[in-house]
Amino acid sequence: MTYPATAPTLKLAVLIDADNAQASIVQELLAEIAKYGTTNVKRAYGDWTTTNLKGWKEVLHTQAIQPIQQFAYTSGKNATDSALIIDAMDLLHMGDMGGFCIVSSDSDYTRLATRLRESGLTVFGFGEQKTPAPFVAACDKFVFTEILRPLVVASDPKAQKIQESKAIESRLSTNLPPLEELLRGAVDAKAGEDGWAPLASVGSFILTNHSSFDARYYGCKKLGELVRRQPYLEVKEAPVGAGQVLHIFIRAL
Repeated sequence: MTYPATAPTLKLAVLIDADNAQASIVQELLAEIAKYGTTNVKRAYGDWTTTNLKGWKEVLHTQAIQPIQQFAYTSGKNATDSALIIDAMDLLHMGDMGGFCIVSSDSDYTRLATRLRESGLTVFGFGEQKTPAPFVAACDKFVFTEILRPLVVASDPKAQKIQESKAIESRLSTNLPPLEELLRGAVDAKAGEDGWAPLASVGSFILTNHSSFDARYYGCKKLGELVRRQPYLEVKEAPVGAGQVLHIFIRAL
């Protein structure tokens, strides 16, 4: 699923709360972000004078991420949040960005995400499954970073079943409604008089109501693969437009 439709031209600012993000998946993280647009700004915030961010220090230069120094002036207070928020607002008022990627599992960025969206910008959130629901809901799209870790493709049916079971467990921990309820509701909302709904419209409807939805939670790479696996859905391809490009349509049985 691609979001939004003009993702390749969307100029993005990637702001990383290094205190609340894992450096071990930074390569996969940036590859995921590349699906949504072009990264113009990459910054990581934290107190780089400490040893706590050693993992991040090792990837900053290789991934061309600019470290932003923020001293912890008071014990127990997170100054990184304030520095990231101030920079985000500066970038917003410069008017050069089309969207923001906030990398953190901290709910303190909930209001920031809401403010950026109020200004008409797209907000992508990236954090662990422990991320509080308000921050997840405040983003246009939220990706739980656990699914960015590369999986070894199972070589036998038994191992494949175990892998699919883990995918379902991952979905359950995201607090999404049952899959059939999600898909049937979206198809019903976007279907025409003939009962068929465009796949792209179905995906957009689900994301609008559940920003953390992702086909990968169910063991599928794409939404099209996911809907084809559901026995209660009928899927067809039909030409659309002057170019007769094939589009996928779905109908509930």
